[in-house]
Amino acid sequence: MLAQKIVAILKRLLPLSSGAVGLHEPRFEGNEITYLGQCIQSTYVSYVGKFVDRFEDMLAEFTGARHAVAVVNGTAALHLSLVATGVRPQDEVLVPALTFVATANAISYLNAIPHFVDAEPKTMGVDPVKLDAYLRDVAVMRGTDCYNRASGRRIAALIPMHTFGHPADLDSLLDICQRYNLVMIEDAAEALGSMYKNVHTGRFGRCGIFSFNGNKTITTGGGGAIITDDSDLAQTMRYLSTTAKVPHRFRYYHDRVGFNYRMPNINAAVGCAQLEKIDGLLQKKRTLAAIYADAFSGIDGVTVFREPAFARSNYWLNALLLAPEKEHDIEDILEATHQCGIATRPVWQLMHELPMYQHCQRMSLDMSERLQKCLINIPSSPFLVPKCHKGSPSTLLPKPV
Repeated sequence: MLAQKIVAILKRLLPLSSGAVGLHEPRFEGNEITYLGQCIQSTYVSYVGKFVDRFEDMLAEFTGARHAVAVVNGTAALHLSLVATGVRPQDEVLVPALTFVATANAISYLNAIPHFVDAEPKTMGVDPVKLDAYLRDVAVMRGTDCYNRASGRRIAALIPMHTFGHPADLDSLLDICQRYNLVMIEDAAEALGSMYKNVHTGRFGRCGIFSFNGNKTITTGGGGAIITDDSDLAQTMRYLSTTAKVPHRFRYYHDRVGFNYRMPNINAAVGCAQLEKIDGLLQKKRTLAAIYADAFSGIDGVTVFREPAFARSNYWLNALLLAPEKEHDIEDILEATHQCGIATRPVWQLMHELPMYQHCQRMSLDMSERLQKCLINIPSSPFLVPKCHKGSPSTLLPKPV
């Protein structure tokens, strides 16, 4: 039985003797407590303080971007990016059906409309070939703007999402955005540390966003950020994220509707300590991915998803893919793993199947629907690597990923 084979491999690799194994858990083994103490002692625990500025500088340096703007979460980062790049109410935004709901929700916050597009098997991100063919049928240029022939609405933007940290095919998607004059905003919520052709994700569109939720590669508890090389755009986003307050020593004057989205200093203190360890965390995650790929290589009908050739992935969440003839086993696998304390999960419910988005226009989503039937995420915390090494035979030692 396939479920039993998968459970046996995971039991052999994972530290079940210490209790249940989560999908992706944080560790606080660096300067987190020291920096939190300094933050509290300073009394600057809200969005003013040295750790917010330091975290932004560290993030910009790590990604290679000119600017980073720290905010309260990844959803706020998406919302702010859409507002700042000029997406308007009733505009349509092209977005994958295979994504976390926050990607679509951020569009709805503007009273804009998600327009769902399909994934490709190579990246699990937006399929550029299929999208290009689709837009030739449904889109028309009027002046410099792209419009939907059917709805008459402007198609303003594309949000590619880097699924489980694996970069989408960004060059091909950028080419489409340039031809149709679409704003590209990268949803890199899961992709901190992932590279597309040796350039960090988030740097290919007008801006890119990250999430630092408790289950991400690094965490600030709750938090997110936007990176961009556009100085004017960064300034606008900082201003909007602090309630659009006009700078003044003591007067409170706001000249447009803004948002209370700035990351608190106390969260940034945790983020600074976490970013100090990012290189080691990424290496451990890539080692874990190699161990999984080797361990499951002999199981008929199961493969571990590997990064596309043009990318270097952070492997945020490792994913098992079941062959079509094994799809009927997915519920048994999920039940069996959870019964023995191993956290697994299927991919998100596709966006067009959720009640609030069933009315939204969409292309054929056959690959997204296939992935929904066959994909299982397995434990991916970086601290699992030493456990895997300790109890594993030599055949499970990591190979280059």
